[in-house]
Amino acid sequence: MIVQDVINHLEELSPLTYAEDFDNVGLLVGHKNTKITGILVTLDTLETVVDEAIENNCNLIVSFHPIIFKGLKKLTGENYVERVVIKAIKNNIAIFAMHTALDNALQGVNDMICKKIGLINTQILIPQTGTIKKLTTYAPKDEADKLREALFNAGAGSIGNYNECSFNIEGIGTYNGNINSNPSRGKKGSLHFEPETQISVIYSKHLEAKILQTLFKAHSYDEVAYEITTLENKNQHIGMGMIGEFETPMEEASFLNHIKYKMKAKCIRHSPLLGKPIQKVAVLGGSGSFAINEAKAAKADAFITADLKYHDFFRAENSIILADIGHYESEQYTKNGLAAFLTKKMPNFAVVLSKTNTNPVKYL
Repeated sequence: MIVQDVINHLEELSPLTYAEDFDNVGLLVGHKNTKITGILVTLDTLETVVDEAIENNCNLIVSFHPIIFKGLKKLTGENYVERVVIKAIKNNIAIFAMHTALDNALQGVNDMICKKIGLINTQILIPQTGTIKKLTTYAPKDEADKLREALFNAGAGSIGNYNECSFNIEGIGTYNGNINSNPSRGKKGSLHFEPETQISVIYSKHLEAKILQTLFKAHSYDEVAYEITTLENKNQHIGMGMIGEFETPMEEASFLNHIKYKMKAKCIRHSPLLGKPIQKVAVLGGSGSFAINEAKAAKADAFITADLKYHDFFRAENSIILADIGHYESEQYTKNGLAAFLTKKMPNFAVVLSKTNTNPVKYL
């Protein structure tokens, strides 16, 4: 097994296409064709984590946070980032980071939080836009069914809870091939009229290369006419944060104690209590102040996140409880979920869950 094999599995869970533009995800150190001796899964890649990988004979570290976030202009070992990269390279250890690609995944960071605290009927809080594309192409009428089926098999035609979606219009296509053409219908040098079907299918943008490859392979024309557009539809399966509900409402203090226990939080910073039961809850692992308005708009009784500033708490405005449980605490179970996913995909391969607590924040 090589590094690329593991990347392929991880892309099934959270395609890197959906990472935020500011992020730095993917293979950060190492080569994709390197043979793997073992995989260490961690939240952060620190020097101690690289040491742990060496001890466990793991030459691939799958990390949630990227150790290289901004560009490195030198490698002198003057800070922890440079030292990690140097040590990884010296020991032939590859580093792959997921970060916001996993934040935006349906079964990613926020789904793990929801499961941990017991939320049901969950859905994406902030669906990502610009991730649904539409392919329109034209095929001979008697070949349309075969081409449409091939596109469906490649993943096209799925939107929300529906599969094999398409729109079809019949008409007459014309073309006149020059001396270098190789028409499958008609003759070169002569105007040809062909009964055709216009086929339109939607697809998730991470599948674009596969969809186009299928189109060219399955189509009989030597020159395939097609167009691609981006739809405005929100993607119900991709996006930041999640919202769900408890089966039974909780009293506020009980809710906060429940979260503190389940998420192993040393403390919870929260906005004023409102004297209302808590049932509908929004969650967003890591820094989530940007989603406060969306949590309120979704009528959440509480919003669990991290890294809220002093003035962020005023934004509760007596309509929601904002609960800051800590950055590490909100994402700590991510590595467990990743390790479980990879173990299921590769049951006979060594996947090691890091034992290193990488939380840089300490409490008195």
